[in-house]
Amino acid sequence: MTALPPTPDQPLRVALLSYRGDPFCGGQGVYVRHLSRELARLGHHVDVIGGQPYPVLDEVPGPGSVRLVELPSLDLYRADDPFRTPKAAELRGPVDALEVATMWTGGFPEPLTFSLRARQYLARHRGRYDVVHDNQTLGYGLLGLARHGFPLVTTVHHPVTEDRRLELEAAATRGRRLSLRRWYAFTRMQRRVAARLDHVITVSGSSKSGIAEQLGTAPGNIEVVPIGADTRLWSPSDRVAVVPGRIVTTSSADVPLKGLLYLVEALAKVRTEREAHLVVVCKKQGEGPIADAVRRLGLEPHIEFRTGLTDQELVDLYRSAEVACVPSLYEGFSLPAAEAMATGTPLVASTGGAIPEVAGPDGATCLAVPPGDADALAGALGRLLDDPGLRARLAAAGRQRVLENFTWERAAERTAGVYRAAIATGAGARARSGPGWRYL
Repeated sequence: MTALPPTPDQPLRVALLSYRGDPFCGGQGVYVRHLSRELARLGHHVDVIGGQPYPVLDEVPGPGSVRLVELPSLDLYRADDPFRTPKAAELRGPVDALEVATMWTGGFPEPLTFSLRARQYLARHRGRYDVVHDNQTLGYGLLGLARHGFPLVTTVHHPVTEDRRLELEAAATRGRRLSLRRWYAFTRMQRRVAARLDHVITVSGSSKSGIAEQLGTAPGNIEVVPIGADTRLWSPSDRVAVVPGRIVTTSSADVPLKGLLYLVEALAKVRTEREAHLVVVCKKQGEGPIADAVRRLGLEPHIEFRTGLTDQELVDLYRSAEVACVPSLYEGFSLPAAEAMATGTPLVASTGGAIPEVAGPDGATCLAVPPGDADALAGALGRLLDDPGLRARLAAAGRQRVLENFTWERAAERTAGVYRAAIATGAGARARSGPGWRYL
């Protein structure tokens, strides 16, 4: 006999999977942290099953709960010893051997090996969860979970094939291109897995189109659930003084997709007519295209790199800026855009990928420029720096746009709706009739 799905007022037990959950690793970690918190506030019980570096989670007073389940890997890319060779005693079985062998041959093993470990964990805990939510692992190990009694929902923020394309275009040598092709070999697996999924969540219409075209997921199986800012934290404040000429961006120094090189070039142009300086939230690289451009343009005194900031320090940094900038060539959503707007910091943003869906119309809630155009970026930055009235108008309109459209509370409510659809239909219905099914 097939069990009935949970009713809309029943709490769900959710297994939220993330192979890299540390917020400092990027948007996936931020997603896990905030989504798990807001699901718990709705009354659901979330086990975040994470690989290293482990997720940073928030305490929730109730009515639901958030718990971290650590799923150890070999941690081959740890910050203090990247691409390390583990000792023989660390190898616990075939999955560990696969992980180190893939790393030795230039590949990135974590999506596959985490999915295999997650499958082993879930097989040992049949009946514990109502739904499994994969945060863009897209590994082979997650296929067939219905046979173990687990409906599967998968979030794909954007197709990583887009990162691969942009990095290959920026590669200067044949050796670099060969290395990148090997590193991104896992995207072949992700395409095969994505094409077989019944319930996919993504964060924007742009990402939905990319997932359907590049990963082969049926468009009807993809639900757009925008994410956003923690507006309790990211908010305006009069206690932080605005620093004249300050521009702030969040980036990954030498990832071409983030467009930081064009912002550095734009800063040099902006400074020919006015004082301005840039604060970049990321680790400074001693070598590479960004470091070369900073030296070539004589901008060392005018660009500061910051990392390891607390939540409050990061928010206050954005509050202190006259202008925030998102110069990315492509984004599946753009959390930095939403967070900057939530603080009431006026925004200059490119039109790459889904950024216009977040930042809104040019001249209404931001100033929009074509991606990869340093001259246009410099013009928009200069215009905002020179016009206090325009800054105030865009700041207010941007904050209002986030409050109306991009909050984690709204994202959690809609995500829970996708969970219930997965439980009630398709693979979820098959899972409910299988061994080990139960619901709260």
